[in-house]
Amino acid sequence: MPDPRESVHKQAPTMVGVPKLTPADATAAARNPLAFIAARWTPAPRTVQRAALSAVVMAVIIVVTGGAVRLTGSGLGCPTWPKCTDDSLTATSAMGFHGAIEFGNRMLTYVLCAAVGWAIIAARAQKPWRRSLTRLGWAQFWVVMGNAVLGGIVVLVGLNPYTVAAHFLLSTALISVAVVMWQRTREGDGAPRPLVGKSVVQLVWFLVAAAGLLIAVGTVVTGAGPHAGDSSEVDRMHVDWETVTKLHAVLAWIVVTLTFALWFVLKAVDAPKGPLHRTRDLFLVLLAQGIIGYVQYFTDLPELLVGLHMLGSALVWIGVLRVLLALRERPEPAVADLPGPAAEASLTKA
Repeated sequence: MPDPRESVHKQAPTMVGVPKLTPADATAAARNPLAFIAARWTPAPRTVQRAALSAVVMAVIIVVTGGAVRLTGSGLGCPTWPKCTDDSLTATSAMGFHGAIEFGNRMLTYVLCAAVGWAIIAARAQKPWRRSLTRLGWAQFWVVMGNAVLGGIVVLVGLNPYTVAAHFLLSTALISVAVVMWQRTREGDGAPRPLVGKSVVQLVWFLVAAAGLLIAVGTVVTGAGPHAGDSSEVDRMHVDWETVTKLHAVLAWIVVTLTFALWFVLKAVDAPKGPLHRTRDLFLVLLAQGIIGYVQYFTDLPELLVGLHMLGSALVWIGVLRVLLALRERPEPAVADLPGPAAEASLTKA
């Protein structure tokens, strides 16, 4: 009679060891880590989209936390850069609340870099490889690096309001690139096909220009107002705050009017739902942002409302970009339209 233990032993699954990295693999990984990862991993399209979206979310968060640094008077919580103090890389307990806020915002830059890096890796590993996506990812990386250096300059010059404004505008540029990449992950690489007429496209470009000017003037409102930096001792922009605030309000009404006019035109020409819905969403964000703006103006600019207004600024700009990007579609190119090697790669990697 066979031994039951021997039977169990024969049926036990064989343990498969983790494949070891050969010297050739290690060399390849060191030379081009992205290509090495791409050769061994293929993310799902949804994974690439989520990676791109994480970069958008972190770009918005870094704007909001940067505003918190300013609004809590923590702009010089770490009085030097790249260290927090001359003797310490990190904030110390002696620096208190302001040091923790400023240093925490600096640390979030690394989280932002991780999100951008994740978007780059996912885009590079996607099959087939879309160079346009990885280029947008690397563009974000270099904008982040440039803004980190500019942030250091902001500290070293004692929160000069012009450098603070440039810091915010560069963050807005980062949001722009991140939103474009996020949109491109949900499209193909075919030639863009317009969904609306040329006159509608021109109207949207007027909207984009007006919104960009609105945000730029908003930095002047901030730079000239009571929340321009670390404290009242920080120099302000030498412009009349009431005048520039009224200009900001006029520009806001222009953006709202253009958005409403765009929605009316899209309805009149029976445009696709995509542009129409995104225009509606933008109008709702503008309405909320306008309410916050007027409330904060008549309540002497409470810090919480100013912070919400900064968040609203980022959301308005994202909304404008999404309207612009909804005016065309980019389908996947037909295999017959691809050159020989690209067509073969598309078939083999699909």
